[in-house]
Amino acid sequence: MRCERGVGAVLRLCLSGPVEVLVREAPVDLGPPQRRAVLAALAVDAGRPVPVDVLIDRIWGADPPEGARRSLYAHIARIRRLAERLEDLGDGRLPVLRRSGGYQLDLDPDLIDLHRFHRLAAQARDGTQPDRTRAALLREALDLWRGEPFAGLPGTWPARMRETWRRQRVDAAVRLADIEIRGGDPAAFVGQLADLLDEYPLTEPLAEALMRALYAAGDSGEALRCYAQTRQRLVEELGTEPGRRLWELHQEILRERPLGNEHEHEAVPALPAASATRPPPPAPTAPPRAGRAAPPPPSGSVPYTVPAQLPMGVPGFIGRTDELARLDALLADAGRRPAAVVVSALSGMGGVGKTALAVHWARQVRSDFPDGQLYVNLRGFDPGGAPLAPDRAVRGFLDALGVPAARVPESLDAQVGLYRSLLSGRRVLVVLDNARDADQVRPLLPGAPGCLALVSSRSPLTGLAAAEGAQLLALDLLTAEECRELLAARLGVARVAAEAAAVDEIVVRCAGLPLALAVVAARAAARPAVPLAGFAEELRTAERILDPLDTGDPATAVRTVFHWSYRTLSPQASRLFRFLGLHPGPDADLTALAALAGAGVGQVRAPVAELTAAHLLIEHAPQRYTCHDLLRAYAVELVAEHDDQPTAGAATRRVLDHYLHTAYAADALLTRRHHPMTLAPAEPGALSRQLADYDEALAWLIAEQAVLLSAVERPLPGFDGYTWQFAATLTTFLERQGNWQALTDVHTAALHAALNHEDLAGQAAGHRGLGLARFQLRDPEGARHHFTRALDLFRRLDNHPGQARTRQNLAKMAWAHGAPREALRHSRRSLEHFRLAHDRGGQAVALNDMGWYLAELGELRQALAYCRQALPLVQATGDLSGQAHTWDSLGYIHRHLGRHATAVECYDRALALFRKTGDRRSEAIGLSYLGDTHEAAGAPGPALDAWRLALDLFDELGLPEADTLRTKIRAQAPADPGAPDAAERRMSHTDHRLDLPTG
Repeated sequence: MRCERGVGAVLRLCLSGPVEVLVREAPVDLGPPQRRAVLAALAVDAGRPVPVDVLIDRIWGADPPEGARRSLYAHIARIRRLAERLEDLGDGRLPVLRRSGGYQLDLDPDLIDLHRFHRLAAQARDGTQPDRTRAALLREALDLWRGEPFAGLPGTWPARMRETWRRQRVDAAVRLADIEIRGGDPAAFVGQLADLLDEYPLTEPLAEALMRALYAAGDSGEALRCYAQTRQRLVEELGTEPGRRLWELHQEILRERPLGNEHEHEAVPALPAASATRPPPPAPTAPPRAGRAAPPPPSGSVPYTVPAQLPMGVPGFIGRTDELARLDALLADAGRRPAAVVVSALSGMGGVGKTALAVHWARQVRSDFPDGQLYVNLRGFDPGGAPLAPDRAVRGFLDALGVPAARVPESLDAQVGLYRSLLSGRRVLVVLDNARDADQVRPLLPGAPGCLALVSSRSPLTGLAAAEGAQLLALDLLTAEECRELLAARLGVARVAAEAAAVDEIVVRCAGLPLALAVVAARAAARPAVPLAGFAEELRTAERILDPLDTGDPATAVRTVFHWSYRTLSPQASRLFRFLGLHPGPDADLTALAALAGAGVGQVRAPVAELTAAHLLIEHAPQRYTCHDLLRAYAVELVAEHDDQPTAGAATRRVLDHYLHTAYAADALLTRRHHPMTLAPAEPGALSRQLADYDEALAWLIAEQAVLLSAVERPLPGFDGYTWQFAATLTTFLERQGNWQALTDVHTAALHAALNHEDLAGQAAGHRGLGLARFQLRDPEGARHHFTRALDLFRRLDNHPGQARTRQNLAKMAWAHGAPREALRHSRRSLEHFRLAHDRGGQAVALNDMGWYLAELGELRQALAYCRQALPLVQATGDLSGQAHTWDSLGYIHRHLGRHATAVECYDRALALFRKTGDRRSEAIGLSYLGDTHEAAGAPGPALDAWRLALDLFDELGLPEADTLRTKIRAQAPADPGAPDAAERRMSHTDHRLDLPTG
């Protein structure tokens, strides 16, 4: 069988079966098995760099031979020569590129059979597609299978990958069987299911699928024999009875009841291995007779994006063999208990390596979780401030899962319910790092079988074990042998073996703390000419190096080792390291670090590289840097010790001004209007980011959101005057994101700070921000109170932009509550203030608002005049969103004037701009208006086309307008089989106007 179909490429790479390169269907001689292993190790990460240490581990395992690295280089050189010959002959490209620290196979993943298999199977999980489309995708995916993956390759990594792909193959087969049964052709797939069950006789989901297919095809006797054979195998080989689902299916067949397909989309657990070395568990008693278990709650029309949030792993990870084995056993146990949600909690002292172990293991097993991996640092013991609130963490997960802002519920309980519903029936790994306590963790635990949560904390989290059945794993200090292995991995086996006595002393002095050992190893690696005995002597004679052995306090040992490493840094690097203690958030990019240092980005690269090499700074994502919380605390101490108040104050102002002035510029690109706040000049060296356009501004705000929120909610001592200014620059961004809780939090903090400082401008901005939040949270009285206070304060300050925006807010609130004349009055006053502020962008928005309110009042001629005035102004400012809404208003007015052709033209212009700005909700409502216009013009065909496009978007976004529009389509086209009944409701043409950005 061909390894891949439908691409038509000359060259393909096959991993299912023997590792082969096929050129025009003919295999190419790759040489010995080890070379095929090298190619396979690169191919599983095609298009991404693979570090050399990872390649060695995949090919030779945990104990590679002495010359493994040289052998790897030789194999890669021969693969490259083969690739050159193939390219010269016109037989395709197989490029292996050198990347920092490793190599990359730069090949389209679709030319690799198992990558293509994975893509097709993932596409088939999209439940919005017709069954016939999903079935075709699954058939094509299964046809790619040629045999045992990595056939002939020995080792633990090939075995693990083999197991993962077997499970994915079984999962695809079970899904296809469900579709065939539902489609009325259950016999079509019985043969393939039977063959697969012969290959994997202990896999219960396969047995269940085969039993369903046989029973649906009318062969209940064979279905019961299948159950009996499967049960016998499970009892004999694993010592366990069938699971509840298989047992209940058996009971249903015995009672000859009709079967549903309620388990469709549930992931297949890991395949049991008959040759497992662990003793079989005792056979449980048969489950009690019970009714069918309820299916997992559907996630409705909320979309699902497969997240991949795991941070980069630690290069050269060693040790923790027992802990890794226990985590592997936990994963295997989860496969045997598919109805369980498995939770594991890692605990241990700060710096002991909990995060390193959690991330390392998670990255090893991420292919066992094809529906994604979620990760969050809960900052439970962050010295820089309070732990991450559960609602912020859940909101981050919903964003990662692709939930539109409009579909995020208001309350934490509802958000948690949506989060757990999205994970229902999926296999997702959730890593909750650095938790404070069990209460912080509980809302983030998945509620769906098939998921696994891995938690790390300095606390033992015994409450999770008692209430949630978490498996606790305490992480101890490294053993002496593991410490030696760590040093050998980072300094080379030969250097460590040559000075065994010095290594033993280093191990003792570092007290088995991985963080301390990493710093020592980094210093020694940077000075290869210095004997290790010299480093051992420095540890021995350091003034406080024995503190941890005396008190058991890890912070003391880390502080001493950090000081020993810190004092060898260059002046630029040591100064930057100290200033890390002044940074307001969890991480920073190079521009922010340059602002801290008061230098250019080019000048800061060398000190950043020096700190990263010394493990005093971590590049946790490309061009984004963070440091361990103990390192941050140490940096704070160093600033107090070495830098006077003017120096530290200037560095703090630089970094705060960097974020504040960049956020201010980003807000201007989002709104294209004058801001009510005027910034003071930035501290020299603040180096704000240069943002080119709307997209770049939005991307920067998203990337820096955690830092900006931290600057508001945890102001640096002596600098809380920045609080309200940060909140004011974040208002529009948070409003457009639909993040009402964050909008409330930042403006509550801002108002508190402004009141303490008797800062009227800050109080005005805080009240307006809280008014916006209360308005969106459906608290009209609270919103009116805050807007009224803001308007009074802006009036006292003679601040026209502030009064203009607040009047806009009051207008929208009045209009939303059925008072268009009051809205028009506020809008007129808004225009006056925008004119006094010489704000053309604001004037354009106010003119369009007035046109809309006049149209609502039936004054169509006047409305048209105002919107026509708005259009050239909004075009001159480059405000694409404002242009879109103005064309939308013009379309509405022309439609009600009976000028249908002109209205269609206006709506077409508005829709093009809504698509460009990514405003999908307004696009959907604009399409529904367009349909209304075609209907009024006597063109039912185009009307239905527009409405159906609008309905697709409403359904995708999960918006309530879908029901009304579906009813309207059904009334126009009653023969449409895809239009279910829905309650008749009037579709308000004003709904999307409530979401117009007013920040």
